[in-house]
Amino acid sequence: MDGFMRGAGEFLLLLGAIYAVTVAIYFILGFGITWLNDRNPERRIQKNRRGEKRKRAEIRLSMASILVTCLSVSIGLFAQYKGWAWTPWSFSWWTAVPLFLLAMVLFDAWFYFAHRLLHTKPFYRFHLEHHRSVAPTVWSNDSIGLVDTALSQGFYAVIVFIVPFPPVILLANRLFDQINGTFGHAGFEYFASKTARHPSPMLCTTYHDQHHAEFKYNFANYFSFWDRVMGTISPVYDKRVETFEKEAPPLKLTLAKEMASQGRDASV
Repeated sequence: MDGFMRGAGEFLLLLGAIYAVTVAIYFILGFGITWLNDRNPERRIQKNRRGEKRKRAEIRLSMASILVTCLSVSIGLFAQYKGWAWTPWSFSWWTAVPLFLLAMVLFDAWFYFAHRLLHTKPFYRFHLEHHRSVAPTVWSNDSIGLVDTALSQGFYAVIVFIVPFPPVILLANRLFDQINGTFGHAGFEYFASKTARHPSPMLCTTYHDQHHAEFKYNFANYFSFWDRVMGTISPVYDKRVETFEKEAPPLKLTLAKEMASQGRDASV
């Protein structure tokens, strides 16, 4: 009994630490990208829609769904710690990049097929809340139902029994996914380039924004590979990226009114 209680305490401590860090990152990214968006209104993808009005509801739901995500990560790490899963490969700086890329590829495959499942009739009720954000914002990334989260983020609890990733690789992938997902839901395009369209498998914010706006396309997370192979990529995605690439205004880091004020000060 003492061993069980000690193990439960260790698990809850791990879960609490991962949850606290993830929530902090959620708000840091949210406010940071909002700051950037406010200075670059011309980069808004859906010009005639505003998703910001759902901010409070999205944050409330995110606090619960982040807990489910962190539970999945904690299960995977705790299973490794207890020796219940495969003994992790030894980590070195020589293997960090290939292992991180492998984790990305496997997570992307998991996410694609879980996401497709969530769009089927029996499962869509679990995914519906996320699609209330037709024009997603930085607060939308984790605004998803609990079953939805368990299916899309369950990767971390399962993969340790299949591939012996070092814990640092799993944590790095989770951090990258949080950053990638927040930018992917930001509603403003900063990454349109040749690397984000055919024949490159990489993505930009327009990719997932189109999924929210058009519903039946662009299910992947990191790469366009599965959508291109399975025929679920938006037929206008590559063209939209090329248009943004050519027409995007210069990136601004100062508000227009601040710039005007600075201009008046300089003329005095």
